[in-house]
Amino acid sequence: MPAASNETRKRINTDQPHTARIWNYWLGGKDNYEVDQAAGDQIRTLHPGIGDYARADRLFLGRAVRYLAGECGIRQFLDIGTGLPTADNTHEVAQRVAPESRIVYVDNDPIVLAHAQALLTSTQEGRTAYLDEDLRNVDTILEQAAKTLDLSKPVALILLGVVIFIEDDAEAYTIVRRLMNRLAAGSYLVLSHTITRPDMPDVDSAVAFWNQHGTPKLTQRTPEKVTGFFDGLELLEPGVVSCNRWRPDDGGADMAAEVAMFGGVGRKA
Repeated sequence: MPAASNETRKRINTDQPHTARIWNYWLGGKDNYEVDQAAGDQIRTLHPGIGDYARADRLFLGRAVRYLAGECGIRQFLDIGTGLPTADNTHEVAQRVAPESRIVYVDNDPIVLAHAQALLTSTQEGRTAYLDEDLRNVDTILEQAAKTLDLSKPVALILLGVVIFIEDDAEAYTIVRRLMNRLAAGSYLVLSHTITRPDMPDVDSAVAFWNQHGTPKLTQRTPEKVTGFFDGLELLEPGVVSCNRWRPDDGGADMAAEVAMFGGVGRKA
């Protein structure tokens, strides 16, 4: 892993597996430790398809950003819960379509902070920024994001696999609504979430193992509860679905099995 500041390094716990590093491991990245690999392998034993979730979520991000930048003309993106940089980060996808796009990344993970420089590359026409902030600090996030984004114009709010860390349903819904309420009409919400469903019991076992051994703890929600995050928004077709089934590039001709990471895109009128 690249060098980090002394202050940042002190915040990184390499003795306990961590979500961002395990996700990175499943995606084939190198920014992880043996403790993360061991936990990731154990979770994969409990649920062999878990690596597909990480890939499906990442591909969902790419398709959603390309759609919003290309079809909807969105030029501003607020990506909260960024995770470790990997291939096709939000700014890379958006600026490939529209070089003038502006992106603000937000994460409170010291591991991500140590790698944030990789997220700050940009086209000359566009701009990127990184905030070391917690999702719960809505006012601070928006105040700082406004230094890069024009909040009087539409913004795509991206919350991929991050509200799973808010255990209380009411608090989670409130945070998302507060963020969307402050964004202009014509803004979009892109959200994904690990689900629980009776026909996917091995997912529950994998999450239980994680919550016993890893950090931070995860909260699963039913597909219906995930859909609740889009209340008051125009939910785009096909709704909240398995991430690999949200407007797949092949049109669904070769549809893979559902993964327990569901996502959707909604528009603020």
